[in-house]
Amino acid sequence: MDYFKRVAAQTPTKFWINNATRTQAQMAIDAGAVGSTQNPSYVYKMLTNDEEKEYALAKLDEIILSVDDDDEVQVQLQRELVSGIAKLFMPMFERSKGELGYVSVQGNPFKENVDDIVRCAEFNAQAAPNIMAKIPATKEGLEAIEYVARKGIAINATEVMAVRQALDVCKAYEKATKDMAQKAPIYFSHITGIYDEYLQKIVKERNIDISPDALWQAGMSIAKKTYWMVREKGYKIGFIGGGARGLHHFTEMVGADAVVTINWSGTADKLLEKDDPVVQRFLMQVPYSVVDELVEKIDDYRRGYFVNAICEDEYEDFGPVVLFRQSFEVAWKSADKLIKERRADLAKR
Repeated sequence: MDYFKRVAAQTPTKFWINNATRTQAQMAIDAGAVGSTQNPSYVYKMLTNDEEKEYALAKLDEIILSVDDDDEVQVQLQRELVSGIAKLFMPMFERSKGELGYVSVQGNPFKENVDDIVRCAEFNAQAAPNIMAKIPATKEGLEAIEYVARKGIAINATEVMAVRQALDVCKAYEKATKDMAQKAPIYFSHITGIYDEYLQKIVKERNIDISPDALWQAGMSIAKKTYWMVREKGYKIGFIGGGARGLHHFTEMVGADAVVTINWSGTADKLLEKDDPVVQRFLMQVPYSVVDELVEKIDDYRRGYFVNAICEDEYEDFGPVVLFRQSFEVAWKSADKLIKERRADLAKR
């Protein structure tokens, strides 16, 4: 059995593919993936991908003919492209009776107020029953989660960097669904890899003297605390580990009753190639000395680790959240530029 199939057979850990082309999604399914997630960078990636460019441009041309606003064009193109991935996962979704085979999608990063988030979630959910709304765990996002949960739409609460964010997501979902007999599933995504990337960046910029070994464990230590606190409080909400920046962001998660999202190129393909033994590392406790050093030397680690060190008004401007969102904003603007250029080209024909 391939690596991911052995992980699934020996542990409760599951594998989702991130921002995949149709070919990558099918390869991931064949390798054992049970879901997929796409972010606001997806349209730009597909418009500049050698394999998908012609397909994406054909879809784009159809939409441009009937939609004047380029932002709205991108929203509709994103749904069309994601629907192609959802179609590949639909047989799995149907066989599992809605437990597996979800494809989550996050919309325009410049329109993350309650109304726009809800509108985007409803719009994408209409395309296929296995499309899941990906909603940022910010103050506006938490309010949107309540609306979307009451509408019975599956949710992936993303951009979770702090323990407090995850607990607030759980509370919002429980509040919204407490009187509902049939509840759509919900996950929250702790973006462990991006959190590590952010901390490494500020350690370098501020010349913080800290053990590289402790720093390497930072994101995972918060992911572990988040995982256990949610379970201790009895919340029935799924856990996703995301934002992988190294193979360890998958292998260190193995053993958790969780989903881990990874890219195909550079992560999933490398793990398949290495075919390492399956070792349940997630259940290992992070040494207190590691947490103490991180808390003492990095304020943004302390804010992520301690429940009362941050509040919902601060989520949107929390350093690692900002870093994560910036990559989406750049990609969305770049896709908008390509759409404008394509519109101009079509007008000349």
